[in-house]
Order: sequence, then C-alpha cells, then structure tokens
Amino acid sequence: MTIAGATLSRNKAASGSGRKAAQRPSLLLAWYDRHRRRLPWRAPPGARSDPYRVWLSEIMLQQTTVKAVGPYFEKFTARWPSVAALGAAAQDDVLRMWAGLGYYSRARNLHACAVAVLRDHGGVFPDTEEGLRALPGIGPYTAAAIAAIAFDRRTMPVDGNIERVVSRLFAVEDALPKAKPLIQQRAATLLGPSRAGDSAQALMDLGATICTPKKPACVLCPLGDGCAARARGDQDTFPRKAAKKTGALRRGAAFVVTRGPELLVRTRPEKGLLGAMTEVPTSEWRADNDDKAALAQAPVLKAVARWQRKAGVVTHVFTHFPLELVVYAASVPARSRAPAGMRWVPLATLNDEALPNVMRKVIDHAITRKGTA
Repeated sequence: MTIAGATLSRNKAASGSGRKAAQRPSLLLAWYDRHRRRLPWRAPPGARSDPYRVWLSEIMLQQTTVKAVGPYFEKFTARWPSVAALGAAAQDDVLRMWAGLGYYSRARNLHACAVAVLRDHGGVFPDTEEGLRALPGIGPYTAAAIAAIAFDRRTMPVDGNIERVVSRLFAVEDALPKAKPLIQQRAATLLGPSRAGDSAQALMDLGATICTPKKPACVLCPLGDGCAARARGDQDTFPRKAAKKTGALRRGAAFVVTRGPELLVRTRPEKGLLGAMTEVPTSEWRADNDDKAALAQAPVLKAVARWQRKAGVVTHVFTHFPLELVVYAASVPARSRAPAGMRWVPLATLNDEALPNVMRKVIDHAITRKGTA
C-alpha cells in the first residue's frame, strides 16, 4: 500500500466512515430509549423539556456529580419553581440555598441570569444558542445543552462524559484541552436528523453508565463494534490529558469567636473567590504566610485576652490551589460588639447562612479540637 493509501485508510477508520458510522445516531437513540436514566430534571419520554429545569440542572452539574446535585435541585425547584420566581428572589437567599454545593460564582451567575431572563425576556428563555450565550453565566457548552435539550436545536453539547465517549470512539490522540475542537467536530457526527436533545443526553448517559473512566463495559456499548480505541485495546487511556498544573499551597488563619450562643461572621466581597459568601474572620491566604503574620490579622475585640489555637489544621482544595488554615478560638462576654463589617449570628441558625464548605470545616474544627496554646 502506498503512503497516500495508508493515510486514507487511517482517516476512514478514524472518522468511522461507511455503514457503521451512518447507523450510529439511530443505534444511540435506540439504546437511550431502553436505558435512559431517570433524573429529576429530565422530561419523561415524549414530553417537552422545561427550559428552566434544564438550565438549572446544567448550571448545578458544572464540576459537580449527579448524586450531589439531586437534593439541591429538588430544594431549589420546590422553593423557586420557575425562572421568574428565582429572578424575584434575593441573592442572599440563593447563596444560602446553594451553600455546600461549591464553586459559588455559579450561584451568583445563576441569580443574575434569572434576573436577566425575567427583566429582559419576560421570564422566557431565548431558544437559540446565540440568545442563550448573551445571558450571565451561560457559556458555549451550557448554551448548546439548553438549545438541544430544551428546544431540540440541532447542536451537540460536549461535556466530560461525551468527551470520553467520542475520544475513544474515534481514538483522538491529541491531549485535552487541545483535542476539544476535534472532539466537538466528531461528536456532531452522532446527531441524527431529529431528536438532538435525546442524542446529547444519550451520549451523556452512555459515558456515565457504560463508557466509564475506568473499566468501561464495552460489550454493552451500542457503538462498541465501531470503536477505534476498543479495536486497539487501549480504551482506558482515552481521553488523553495534559499534565495538571497545581497551584502552590496557601496558608492562613481562621478566627472562631463566640458570644454565648452566637458566632462572629462577615460577608466576603462580592467579587472573587467565595464571593458574597459568609465566613468567620480569616487572615490573608498566602503561600508565605506564617502563624505570627496570620495572628496579627485577628479581628480586634477588646474582650479577647488570648487566642486559643486548636490542634491540627483545616485543609481544603480549591480549583487552583490547596489551602491550610490554623484555627484560633475565643469567647467574649454577652454585650461585646462586633467589629466593623462583622455581625453576630445564632449558632442554631448556621445552616441558614451561606457558609462554604471550608468555613463549615473551620467551625467544626474549632468546636471539636482541644487547644494547644
């Protein structure tokens, strides 16, 4: 075989040309009709999807598992059953309901988007990718997902599950994120002439239940016969991924102050990490922080004669860096005033505060650990 002929042969194999490739969309939908997952935001077979529920679920599912999202989705839709109801809510209430789900900029964008849909679109979501992308917090993937699932626009959103399925099916050798454009192109070939939303959800389900990150159940896959990676026997190695860059460890101190049954807290700045969330006072989080520098940033309370350092540290990993916090505790008399920008909240109602997980860890640590200083 000539070099040109070998190249053509490889290209045909990679693109899955021929009868098998043409059958893939119908095979995928037939599998989905039998094995689709039952999810609280997913419309029953034959029913139209609610754009509000599709949008809400897609925002919640960003960098979060289906299992973790389920209870939050149920709470949100019970309290705010429509985008109009959510748009009329206070941002603080939305942040409180979101607390514990992580990546809190999503909650702020969620509320801002609901406000925009209510204000600018009469409470009705735009039905095109272009219109959806103009809304706060909706990027290319989310716009495509809503357009396909809620409005059956012929587009293919590509999430992590779909990236894995497609990269294996076509043996995409480029590492992520460089491979994304090619994966997007290949994924579009799995769209049939209709049922775009079901095609997208079918690929999502296939990745979640069959084409899993480890030990995929290839014998059960409706696309297995034409899978290039399976034919080679190296399906577990896809998708190729570039080495992750982890940020430097940052350190700081957290100060847990109680006034009888109350806790001293403050609200973080609107913009930035954990924006507008509730926290106990902390020092700066820096790579070069030490205990002396951190303790110098403790809140100024006249009644605190001495800070009690708790044994151990609280660890937390954010997207771009890991964090270690030492925890200091103190108690003050009943009439002590909160420093400027801070407030007292009842310990009994902490679950109603927009406390991120790292702050819940800090408070638990302060309550359960004995002092060392």
